[in-house]
Amino acid sequence: MRSLPVADPGVADHRSAARLLRWLAGRVRPSLAASAVLCVIWTVSQSLMPAVVGRAVDAGLTTRDTDALLAWGAALLGLGLVQAAAGVAAHRFAVFTWLATAYRTVQLTVRHASQLGATLPRRLAAGEVVSIGTSDISQLGSAMEIVARAAGSVAAIVVITAVLLATSVPLGLVIVVGVPVLMAVIGVGIRPLHRHQQIYRDQQATLATLASDIVTGLRIVRGVGGEPVFADRYRAQSQELRRRGMRLASVESLLEAAQVLLPGLFLVLVTWIGARLAVAGELTVGQLVACYGYTAFLVGPMRTLTEFVHTTTRGHVAARRVAGLLAIEPELADPPRPRRVPPADGDLVDVPSGLRVAAGRLTAVAATAPEDVVALADRLGRYRDAEVTLAGVPLRELALATVRQRILVADNDAWLFAGRLRDELDGDAQLPDDALRSVLNVASAADIVAALPAGLDAVVAERGREFSGGQQQRLRLARALLADPPILILVEPTSAVDAHTEARIADRLRAARSGRTTVVCTTSPLLLEHADRVVLLHDGKVLAEGGHAELLRTEPRYAALVTRTEVAS
Repeated sequence: MRSLPVADPGVADHRSAARLLRWLAGRVRPSLAASAVLCVIWTVSQSLMPAVVGRAVDAGLTTRDTDALLAWGAALLGLGLVQAAAGVAAHRFAVFTWLATAYRTVQLTVRHASQLGATLPRRLAAGEVVSIGTSDISQLGSAMEIVARAAGSVAAIVVITAVLLATSVPLGLVIVVGVPVLMAVIGVGIRPLHRHQQIYRDQQATLATLASDIVTGLRIVRGVGGEPVFADRYRAQSQELRRRGMRLASVESLLEAAQVLLPGLFLVLVTWIGARLAVAGELTVGQLVACYGYTAFLVGPMRTLTEFVHTTTRGHVAARRVAGLLAIEPELADPPRPRRVPPADGDLVDVPSGLRVAAGRLTAVAATAPEDVVALADRLGRYRDAEVTLAGVPLRELALATVRQRILVADNDAWLFAGRLRDELDGDAQLPDDALRSVLNVASAADIVAALPAGLDAVVAERGREFSGGQQQRLRLARALLADPPILILVEPTSAVDAHTEARIADRLRAARSGRTTVVCTTSPLLLEHADRVVLLHDGKVLAEGGHAELLRTEPRYAALVTRTEVAS
């Protein structure tokens, strides 16, 4: 599905939400239609039962006609069997519709999130994404599932109205007038409910974002002594969410009470009118029994219709949030006519800084300002639009998939995902253990795997939290090396490891990437001395380049940077 054109990502308009709901309905149309037909059969067969019971009373019990009683009893049994079979089948299709809608939404949002890439966290809070994946998909599934039951309820009300009109015009008119009035009364509470649900949903997403931030940065928060501050902030927002939830619950409780009270009053009214007609001789005993059965049965369809309004309202709120996510456009898009893939032996050139990365060589970049390195890596990997060329072809003229296949940027913000360590390192699960261990040795991470009881088959926890910062960094490096891209850009790959480990990695990295283009952004002398060429960035521009030893002798700023000393004035 194409992105929905809305102005504010994260909060789509009603039209976009309706469009999404129609699209989802189209994806589940066969099961939705089957469920609706079966629900109609189920409810209509159930609504005819009071008529059969009434006929059994009049034709069998009142006249003591055994044959008629058996015949109408058999008819009642047949309706019961039809109702049971249709109910079971309708429930099965309803559950399928619910699941298909929910997980179609998951597929849609995950696919779009992967297309957005680095754009998503900059445009939408993590808590909002979590709420979409946990709460909104359930609401959308319920909104689709309730459609079939609502169709059955409408069919049952129409059948009962027709039967009552044929039996007694006053009773039929009560149904014709009373049902719309009851729906209108209950509908009055839907508008404030919609507003409270929207506010609660937004607050819930905000709180989820705050919780995610606290959990992610818990070590840092504790390190600076900010744990009480963040705890108080979370407590205050959670209490506000509780208050919002109480307001929402009060509206929902009134609506739920109305769904019980009003149909109950309606049942009393119809029964009273039917009893008076029976006393006046306008209804038989069997018709009075059937009348009571109709009104008692109508409670169910009427509650289903009010539930339909309630559930679709919640589904519309959820659809607006999902549509808001789908409306976010990637900051970088494929060109209308992508250029052909350039040759693998071409140089990578960053025009803004003047950096030229020679093909097949190990280039080290040292920057006097750390933010210049981050900006450079973003430009070289086309995570930021800039004048960068590969073999003379501008990256902006290549398909993004081509750029991602050719250039891999590995920085310290990359996560270790939950799952088997083997799958985490080798996503395609195609490399033998010997190849995995060889690369782990290059990254000096073999000891990490050896310490795990299950080795490569050990299960990694969320974000690799069982590993230290240095261990995570070495495993990320191993993962990047196993990808073996034509161009690999490493941003401070050894900043969290000790000097001995860093020396081993520096000594092995050059041989492991022999013949492949590699850029290492670092100020570590242990890595810099193994580079074929070292480039010094100052104020985002290439200031000097050459060998490590040469720059130490000839460029004071470089010497001060890598030796951590002050530049002589």
